Amino acid sequence: MLGRMLAADAAFDGQFITGVVSTGIYCLPSCRARKPKAENVLFYATPAQARVAGLRACLRCKPDGFQRGVDAGEAEFVVTLAKIVPSECANVVSLARHFQVSTSTLHELFRTCLQITPADWLTSRRIAAAGERLLTTRQSVAEIAYEVGFESLSVFGTQFRRRQGLTPQAFRQMPARQGFTLRLPQGYRADAILRDLGRDLHGLNARTQERQHLTAWRVPSGPLLVALTFEDGGVQVRPDAAFPLDVADWLSLHHMTLRVLGLTHDPARFEALVAAQPDLAPLLQRGRGLRLPLVADLFDGLIWAVLGQQVTFSFAGQMRRRLIQRCGTEVGGGLVAPPTPTAVTALGAEGLRKIGLTRTRAALLLDLAGRIVDGSLNLESLRTGLAPAALRALLDIPGIGPWTANYLLVRVLGFQDGLPVGDSALATALQQYFSLPDRPGPKQTAALMARFAPYRSLATFYFWQSLSNQGVHHESTRPLSDLPQPA
Repeated sequence: MLGRMLAADAAFDGQFITGVVSTGIYCLPSCRARKPKAENVLFYATPAQARVAGLRACLRCKPDGFQRGVDAGEAEFVVTLAKIVPSECANVVSLARHFQVSTSTLHELFRTCLQITPADWLTSRRIAAAGERLLTTRQSVAEIAYEVGFESLSVFGTQFRRRQGLTPQAFRQMPARQGFTLRLPQGYRADAILRDLGRDLHGLNARTQERQHLTAWRVPSGPLLVALTFEDGGVQVRPDAAFPLDVADWLSLHHMTLRVLGLTHDPARFEALVAAQPDLAPLLQRGRGLRLPLVADLFDGLIWAVLGQQVTFSFAGQMRRRLIQRCGTEVGGGLVAPPTPTAVTALGAEGLRKIGLTRTRAALLLDLAGRIVDGSLNLESLRTGLAPAALRALLDIPGIGPWTANYLLVRVLGFQDGLPVGDSALATALQQYFSLPDRPGPKQTAALMARFAPYRSLATFYFWQSLSNQGVHHESTRPLSDLPQPA
């Protein structure tokens, strides 16, 4: 393939895609742009695979235009998915019939497009529908269980508790009790989660002391103070708001809690994958039970990603504190909720520059906030949509490169197979673990991490945590590829 690429052989267009990790671009074999060095090249079967790896389409040879069938396939997947009613789909076999494919092809479609299994998708949709019914109707738990598609009340109860951390009855009682206590799974690593929650020691919107994490979040009705108190086998969640919480607020509060505690995905399959490979199994000696915590608020996660480009974690934290100070909302307890997109746009470019942002970074943050305000960028739609489409949408925004886009997939949107190639902390951790003479470059990093697919997001967090265990912030250094040098 390397020879055909170097020869710009058009006969091989459609047979493979050339990925250039040094520039973050993927091309057709026939592309007439200057050919890259061999060590910077990876090959992919389709543009979709290249996008999942964090690359974006070449503007010269336009590989997506040539491979229209890939994007058309994604569109067909979305259309079919939208027509499916989970309660009417008994199992994965019947789901495959809707797509008119074999079960093995269905698994590959879901892995590529949603980065979850078909069974997980079916169950999560049913559980989400049940949760809404529990808070909005007076139906019995049994009626709801059968209505959303479960054939057994006991199976419904088990799945609900496993995914929501609460029994259906306790979930329904959240508003009346003005809070809830999540049951943590066996082997849960509370120490690692608390360390991650408290990584910004001087943060204005959160404070971690011993076994309690106080934080300022935003639910649909507005900002509020939330106390997360870790107990034996559980976490007590108590909101303190200046307004009564409605159903949407409780659903949002519960979901945000699951996100920051890393409870949106079960690590069991990842651990089985790693344990089966002798040279990787030592990762589990100190890490078994580790989960990937996500940023609670999607826009706040976007702020972290932009401010973290090209700078140390401590400097990014300082810039974020200044931003929160200027346009956040006080909620009590000395804490301030992160700014909304509208507040950032109101601050304007000059206001962002005054808090210390470079012109380039201020312009990017202002552009992103404006896109969210005018509706052209919908982070929730990206979170619940297709992984390749989310990656493309982010990479199409000037100023967002492969590292930023994949960081957002990993830490904010919550996809399971993101890979921030070019992340210097990840490269350092890989060098240490595999005893490499030098830090791996993008191509070697991608090759080393390929063994963890389709769970590279959690694998990345494992390696970041290996540095945290040494007293180094896993988000301490970032690549220089996503933005021009600071002005």
